[in-house]
Amino acid sequence: MPTLTSPRGRTEVVHCRRTESQDIHCISSLVRKFTQKLFGQLSIVYLLEKANLAVTLCNDKEEIMAQATFLDYPNWNVARQDDWVSVFRELDSDIPCTPLNTLFMHLFVAVDEYSVGCCKEIVRTVFVAVPDLHFLFLVVPSYMSLGSTLITVFDQVGTVPCLTYEQDFAVHVCHRHNHYPQLHIRRARVEDHDDLVPIFAQYDTVLRETYGEYFLAELIEAQDAENHAVVCEVEGVAVGFMSVCSTVNLPLLHECFDLGPFHGLCVPHPDDVLEPPRDEPSVLGSSDAEIRKDRQGSWKAAEEPSGLASPKEQVMEEAASGEFIGKVPSDQASEMQDVGDVSPPPPAEGREPRPSTRSSASTMSPAEPSLFRPVYHGTSAAFCIQLFCVDEKYEARSLDFMSFVFSLFPDKIFCIIAVPQLTPEFVLLQNFVKINPFSTCTLKYDLYVFHRAGLLRSITIRLAVPADTPGVEKLVRTLALSRGILEDLAQYNEARRDPDGTPLQAFVAEVAEQIAGIAVIRDEMDIEYLRSHYNIEDFIYFSHHQREEHGRLYYFALNPIFRHYSKFFLKEILRLGHKSCLYYPVYPQPRGGKFQSPHAHSLTSALHYLVPVRPRRQIVYPLEELGINAPSKAVSKDLVGFALNHTNRKLTLEPKVAVNARIVVVGASTVGISFLETLVFCSHLKFNNLTLISTHGLPGKKLLEKEHRKFLASDHCFNDKDYALMSLSSWVNVVAGRMTGIDRAAKHVLVSEDNTVVPYDHLVLCTGQQYQVPCPTGVDISQHLTNREALEGSQLRYCGPVPSNLFTLTDEEDCARALAWLRSHTVQEGTVVIYGSTLDAYTTAETLLQLGVPGPRLCLVHPPPRGIATAINNHCVQSAVEEALRAAGVTSFRDALLAQWNGGQDPDPIHTVSFTTPTKPFQLRCSVFFSFSEKNVDYETFKALNDACLVYNGRLVIDTNFHTNDVAIRAAGPLTKFSNRYCSNNWTHSNFSSKEIGFQLAAAMLILFDPTLEQAAEPPADLDRLIPMYRGAKIRGGILPGSYHYLHVTKPAIPTPLEVQMTQPDFGTEIVTGSASDGTYFRIHINKYRMVEDVTCLSKEPFPATNYIRLFGLHEQVLNNLCARYDSHLIPDLYSYFAEPWCMALLHDRFNDLRKALRQVSASKQEEGLPSIEQLAHQIEDEELNLQEEPRQYLHRVYRDSACRTLLERSVLDHLRYNRNHLPMYAWPSII
Repeated sequence: MPTLTSPRGRTEVVHCRRTESQDIHCISSLVRKFTQKLFGQLSIVYLLEKANLAVTLCNDKEEIMAQATFLDYPNWNVARQDDWVSVFRELDSDIPCTPLNTLFMHLFVAVDEYSVGCCKEIVRTVFVAVPDLHFLFLVVPSYMSLGSTLITVFDQVGTVPCLTYEQDFAVHVCHRHNHYPQLHIRRARVEDHDDLVPIFAQYDTVLRETYGEYFLAELIEAQDAENHAVVCEVEGVAVGFMSVCSTVNLPLLHECFDLGPFHGLCVPHPDDVLEPPRDEPSVLGSSDAEIRKDRQGSWKAAEEPSGLASPKEQVMEEAASGEFIGKVPSDQASEMQDVGDVSPPPPAEGREPRPSTRSSASTMSPAEPSLFRPVYHGTSAAFCIQLFCVDEKYEARSLDFMSFVFSLFPDKIFCIIAVPQLTPEFVLLQNFVKINPFSTCTLKYDLYVFHRAGLLRSITIRLAVPADTPGVEKLVRTLALSRGILEDLAQYNEARRDPDGTPLQAFVAEVAEQIAGIAVIRDEMDIEYLRSHYNIEDFIYFSHHQREEHGRLYYFALNPIFRHYSKFFLKEILRLGHKSCLYYPVYPQPRGGKFQSPHAHSLTSALHYLVPVRPRRQIVYPLEELGINAPSKAVSKDLVGFALNHTNRKLTLEPKVAVNARIVVVGASTVGISFLETLVFCSHLKFNNLTLISTHGLPGKKLLEKEHRKFLASDHCFNDKDYALMSLSSWVNVVAGRMTGIDRAAKHVLVSEDNTVVPYDHLVLCTGQQYQVPCPTGVDISQHLTNREALEGSQLRYCGPVPSNLFTLTDEEDCARALAWLRSHTVQEGTVVIYGSTLDAYTTAETLLQLGVPGPRLCLVHPPPRGIATAINNHCVQSAVEEALRAAGVTSFRDALLAQWNGGQDPDPIHTVSFTTPTKPFQLRCSVFFSFSEKNVDYETFKALNDACLVYNGRLVIDTNFHTNDVAIRAAGPLTKFSNRYCSNNWTHSNFSSKEIGFQLAAAMLILFDPTLEQAAEPPADLDRLIPMYRGAKIRGGILPGSYHYLHVTKPAIPTPLEVQMTQPDFGTEIVTGSASDGTYFRIHINKYRMVEDVTCLSKEPFPATNYIRLFGLHEQVLNNLCARYDSHLIPDLYSYFAEPWCMALLHDRFNDLRKALRQVSASKQEEGLPSIEQLAHQIEDEELNLQEEPRQYLHRVYRDSACRTLLERSVLDHLRYNRNHLPMYAWPSII
């Protein structure tokens, strides 16, 4: 880290970082009167909110030494935000400033003693952070001098008038070359060897160990027409090296990577086979051949330019003309490529969204609708980078190499580089396009491509004009959504707004007078809905953005050659459109097929430059009770669910950390989905290789109607709307199939019968447990045997053919299959047998009754209990359910073991089933059999784990960090158990919330990828044998027989009968209202600490389950003194009690934030020499104070007279005011 020295000789070690909101107070303290005269009266919060780049300089004690703020337009209103270029170019023709290479300093403050050093260090850091930046401008009143600090880096170039004031302003400029110059590139010489060896030694010693100590000198000496070595030098010293070669193994690349967008890296040839024969099944469209013919024609034109064409014009003939946009083998495949980043407009309110044909993100494996691969006969048009290394101090200038190496191969169009997949994405790669690997690719390398035209820096973003229409048509002609783009472009050129009056803007990217990209935005008209339903305030201070500054991105298409300008394109849209925020929605789509790649949006290549926004949990409002105090319709309306992505000015120059590690998740269980959700919503990370292996792909396909989705109980972790709000399909590749094997040595997973290979770097097993086909004991009931004689065979695995009318329901796909069978087979003879005692058995019984199965034809058979607690574990609820079953005519049997199907004959289909009991056996005629008797690990999964030599002891054995005995394989959820060394066999992940387990699993893995996280310290020796205890609630719910709506929320625990729990001396208090049989039952258990530990609801009417889940973990006093009111008989009905307006704030998703803020206030000292309220409470609890009055009265008196009371009240009122869109039912002083 650099060291600054003051004029007094004192030194400070400093480092730069992005400015954060908590810096505002310190920044304000550094503002002087001279600062205000130089930059004007500024709101620091507002300035930081609108800044493109804000840099803070800190010392090693994290004390702020200096701060500078930069925007992409000038201050003091000397030029319009969208039209400053012409004004500043007139000042000096030798300064070719453009929006791409220019920023403006709007604020600089520093500690006086170190101000000069701070200024130079910040300026150098800014040039390093923004490689395209060449000029920093500073605009100040002409009568002001810059002072002794800024004058050291800025030079005056002229004056400009102000648009607001009648005075002139001086313009000063700072050039890159004075602080972080471009590198000089030349051919390598043998004498460079000694300069380069230390640089290589910093990163790797493998090359030297493999090829010898002088491999570098030998490589330099071996240069010829096909192999070149170049270096970059600073002050005569080589600081970087690149070796390039024109020999490329194109057949191997064609086999492993989808190079269609770049014509296979070959020169077009008349014999190229770009589409399958007509008799082969394919998804190719008839128009695709014409597209390819046109593309070959453009190549010919590029190769035979007129005599007047310059080399630059030749490059643009192929690149910017749009001819090299991408090969389009099909609607799906065409939309996979970067330039196909076009978005369907969101649906009108109340309508379903238009389906998108996109199927892949630019960095993911493409869908493969057919086995056809194009065949290219042309010569190679690419050269490759064999070796690259540069000193870390100059890494930001890595792109300086490219112009020189392209000049070495004047006949080549592409430069490629292959890097190991675990290699962090260095600066050079950020300018390349990552190529999609085929699903069959087994190479452990990622391939990147750079087009010669990417060297051009003449890209211009501007508002579209009617003359751009032909160029846009040429650009988007291969896209499925081209019609929508052209219609919006025409609408913009004609009226500047939609027919409904919504302002509309269209922007084009222009390179060398040719259209290379287009984007369409509209004003965001539903900003209140977005604010109330998504956590956009994680990224912006909403109050500092005007309503008209929010825009929605509809279409975005950019030539992949210029993909590295995507962020610049978005930044210019904000500047030219006078916007500060852009939003992009992704609507859900049904998907199928074995390989399901990221899809659906229209913004695939640029999507990684946006951040996904977490949805907010919504309160279910009692609208009738609230009346006029209910939230507005803009907040409470129910729109089609969509995932929201966002960018703003602050994010336009903030890089993401690319993670190329192949993370493979097996199982779309709640744990697996929660794990993926946590990774996807890490806004500063970009996971390029997330893959999910699941039997039926991603959940949330809406296979069943709402009334038929009650076969299985719910854990209330994720529902279909949650899946839509996440849009995991935008980020995750999906392989539909079962895991059949794991090759730990080769690090790949085998999937399904065809043994599809899915390679991994990190494997996460979250398959959970599934209901298994029960194995009959084989007992002949004619012998009148009982369970005692039959128990020996009751634990065996069933290995025979599965009867066609036997169903084990584990997920929605199983339920849909069962429903289809029931609809196609009339249940006339025999009974419907439900075998099991789980909650799913009861919910399935109720669903079958609702589907019209007569109660007398329904039989519920309970096997002998495996534990001491029942599935419902509440006598009142259990009694009401059993009474409802009897009233419906359903027959129930207890302690019955399955003995035989069809008397031991062929079981398919099942006609009769036999059971033994503790007393006498019985037999039932059976038309369909539902089994919920046992959940266990699927046999194929077990076999794959066992064959891979993973330690398995009833379940997959893991440690407290989710590791199996293979460091590259982690596991979580009901599939697992803790190692015996922890001596906690009763505690497994099954005892905890699966959603929380998934989150903790992701948190444990993020340490490997997130540079902002510190490595966790090793636990002390006496604590490394303790298992982690998670606190999230275990939730179960569903619709039980009798049409009872049921919800049970409880703390993680080893299952124990409720009656036994209530006999414990520290049980606490039970609050019950209503009756289970009447369907008005509501029970709350308050533990000895007065916290809500258990919530049970049973109601004939639907109730807001998500509201009641929020009660878990709250103190009873927070619930409006619940216990005192109940004891005073003031609460006849808890359902009505929690529907009262006072309760809404407790159900708000930010209530925990308020609690933390209040706790922080009460824990802080407000007056010098006096303890905080929290410390005082601890002193009273520990009897350190000798009080003359009752402790509670004393504490209340001290609190009433302290400053803490005012601060707490202010915090509560600020919370209500800030969230008034959700909480309008509360009053605060300003509205009374």
